[in-house]
Amino acid sequence: MFKLRSLRTLVAASAAALALAACGGGDGSSDSEGGPKGEAVSGGTLTLISNAEPRGLDPAVMQSAWAFNPAEGDALYGALIHIDSVTGEVTPKMAESWETTDNGKTFTLKLREGLKFTDGTPLDAEAVKYNWDRLKDPTISPTHAGVAALVQSTEAVDATTLKVTMLSPTPQYSSGVATSSLNWIASPKALEAGPEAFNANPIGAGPFKLVKWTPNDVIELEKNEDYYEGPEKPYLDKLLVRTVVDTNQRYNTLMSDGADLILDNNPVTVKKLEDAGKQVDSFQLGGGNFLTLNSKKPPFDDIRARQAVAAAVDLDQINEVLYQGLGVVTHTLFAEGAPLYSDKPLDGYDPEKAKELFDELAADGKPVEFTFTSFGSFETNTLGENLITQLSQYDNVKVDMKTIELAQTGPVLVGGDYDMIVLGTNFSGDPDPRVWLGYHSLSPIGAFVSSPEMDAALDAGRAAATLEERKAAYDKVQDLLIEQRPVIFYNTAEPSMIANDNVGGLAQQSWGTPIVDGLWIAD
Repeated sequence: MFKLRSLRTLVAASAAALALAACGGGDGSSDSEGGPKGEAVSGGTLTLISNAEPRGLDPAVMQSAWAFNPAEGDALYGALIHIDSVTGEVTPKMAESWETTDNGKTFTLKLREGLKFTDGTPLDAEAVKYNWDRLKDPTISPTHAGVAALVQSTEAVDATTLKVTMLSPTPQYSSGVATSSLNWIASPKALEAGPEAFNANPIGAGPFKLVKWTPNDVIELEKNEDYYEGPEKPYLDKLLVRTVVDTNQRYNTLMSDGADLILDNNPVTVKKLEDAGKQVDSFQLGGGNFLTLNSKKPPFDDIRARQAVAAAVDLDQINEVLYQGLGVVTHTLFAEGAPLYSDKPLDGYDPEKAKELFDELAADGKPVEFTFTSFGSFETNTLGENLITQLSQYDNVKVDMKTIELAQTGPVLVGGDYDMIVLGTNFSGDPDPRVWLGYHSLSPIGAFVSSPEMDAALDAGRAAATLEERKAAYDKVQDLLIEQRPVIFYNTAEPSMIANDNVGGLAQQSWGTPIVDGLWIAD
């Protein structure tokens, strides 16, 4: 039986938790140093800098991940469950329990008694059902429809009990819940009023409620006096969230005291701020960020084009240009020393092979031409420029770059309107269901690669009863990634919270979602 347990400290983590940390590629360095001493104090206003302006405040268009809108989502909606970013362990929040007795074919979600939205309506099993069912619609939730669609049906058994039946056994589905908007429950009554009304007055049951959202300026939030963990939490009276897309501007904002706390994952920025005496809470996710090659249309529907670009790209050069060599290049899917680790390099830099393949494609009348899609940030713009520079050294290949807003990623992916774009298969704790969603032909979000061999390996990795069986299955997955090159891994994500010394309670869950109800600020 998979049951929720109390969150443990890293010092007291058991061997099983350490195994999960190793599977997830975590380095165990999630504890920050510095900060105010003593017990948390109540009151005050904290200004937090986020990475991206929300498309809206509906959970369906937000994401519980470091690069999107995790602080806003956690503030407005709280969380059903938390997953420890390092150990992968599940702990209840608004849920009282989350368990399965049949190896993930069905789950039972038990809610705490008396949960209420800020409009006074109950956060009950029917409300969770309403939220989870609507997330299956890709026109409503392009980012989370894939995770939600793994659920076959939901049934509100009683006011606090939701029965969840999966399409197929998915023992580690808690990871999918915690890293998606399934974890954030909004008032059905408020959602039914439509996007414009909801953005003006989003109703959740989280630690904060909206005072005002001025797009491209500030999201002003105030303490929810009826929060289920009150009156102790949240500690802050007010939380101000501003968006700064550029990492250098985030650095300058914190250094000039224009903010109390920033979210960032650029290792250069993190190191500079750490050297300046700021406190840092950081960890490594499993898997990695990659260049996604759209294998469903030219030029990357030809495996030779994918193999050629993979062989042409020097990952160490990308690391140097982007991160001054301080980033962690993703060489393998799992961290060395982890139970699922195998020495199967995902990078394949080979200039001679690249030249041969580009020439061969040109001889067949298929010179490689494609567009790299950037999000307009320093990182993606610099990455695109470096790709253009690297590939300009070869004949018979041409690269252009276009820019979209980060919030447009979901619709772009659903529509297949890209040749190459930055994405990732990141996971905290277990690799399933995220790796399955990325590479299985039945993936509701559309796999980056599709083959019977990959499907069989992913299914075997999900259902395996022993570590040896799982390792063999994921070894096959990695072999196929290397052979078919649907993606080019280049960097392991390191979500970080960086704060001034007067900020207490720095902690993240899942994919770098700050736990905002525990933040406090000293006088």
